[in-house]
Amino acid sequence: MTVSLGSDVASAIRRSLEPIRTLIVDDHALFRRGLEIVLVSEPDIDVVGQAGDGTEAVAKAGEFVPDVVLMDVRMPRSSGIEACRAIKDVVPSAKIIILTMSDEEEDLFEAIRAGASGYLLKDIPLDELAEAVRRVHQGLRVIHPDLATEAWGETDPLTDRERQVLRLAGEGMQSGDIAAELSLSEGTVRNYLSEAISKMGASNRVEASRIARTKGWL
Repeated sequence: MTVSLGSDVASAIRRSLEPIRTLIVDDHALFRRGLEIVLVSEPDIDVVGQAGDGTEAVAKAGEFVPDVVLMDVRMPRSSGIEACRAIKDVVPSAKIIILTMSDEEEDLFEAIRAGASGYLLKDIPLDELAEAVRRVHQGLRVIHPDLATEAWGETDPLTDRERQVLRLAGEGMQSGDIAAELSLSEGTVRNYLSEAISKMGASNRVEASRIARTKGWL
């Protein structure tokens, strides 16, 4: 018997098997090359193009239709913020990570308002870069831990369920135990943890719990 998958399901399966199409944008060729070397070694990431300024980035985005764009803030002709807005118009599905030396609060806020899914400083360990690409491709947000609290200000970004899960994780409970405690599946717990970690700009559940407690959100 032949089983026929619906078009939406089949499309989702194909996307999950395809490499993450990534565009690198920076006005320093040597830095772009460094990012390319790091990312092409990952079997699930495909660097489809590069651009040296914001204007070129928009054109390349329209040409290559990337899943993820890694982009600097300050570039000639058109800034990363301006390019971010334009790329979201051209390729709405693209997830954009601002990767920059700027830790200025206003740049961070402008990037988020422009539609960026991530804001990371260029001192990020290179082995974490690929994971950041994967996370934004999954629909999560990545923000440098030192800037995460600035991004959210005093507003609690956690949902009630994320808060419950993160509180239990901070007490040392594993995903399976949390699932049993809250009558959830373990996969659902992991999804809640992943989203909470992303919102905190943390690298793991312990750090996310610490940040949330410091802000008074737990």
